[in-house]
Amino acid sequence: MSLSNSEEQLMQILWKQKQAFMKDLIEAYPDPKPAPTTVATLLKRMQDKQFVDYKQQGRSRKYFPLVKKTDYFAKHVNGLIKNFFNDSASQFASFFTETTDLSKEELEELKDLIDRQIKNK
Repeated sequence: MSLSNSEEQLMQILWKQKQAFMKDLIEAYPDPKPAPTTVATLLKRMQDKQFVDYKQQGRSRKYFPLVKKTDYFAKHVNGLIKNFFNDSASQFASFFTETTDLSKEELEELKDLIDRQIKNK
């Protein structure tokens, strides 16, 4: 299951804060800030999708992510590779390195990362 753009924006805030009350989440938004009812609706939908949960603290709820950012991102990258690059990581890598403005140093860092992964396999 995936998140809508607005849910993903809220999830980014929650990942950064690790756990937060709704007022803290609203404060973290750029201006114009969403209405509390909007954030409450998003949190409920995200809870239904099992992306977030909360701990009751008095009359307030402290929300926390149930899904790690790296897991969510990995799922999307794998979907991107499957759907847009014929399930070929090398086609994705070729597209990525040719269409982004990476410096020689950044390309060398990528090469080193790949070399380390090859060595570990």
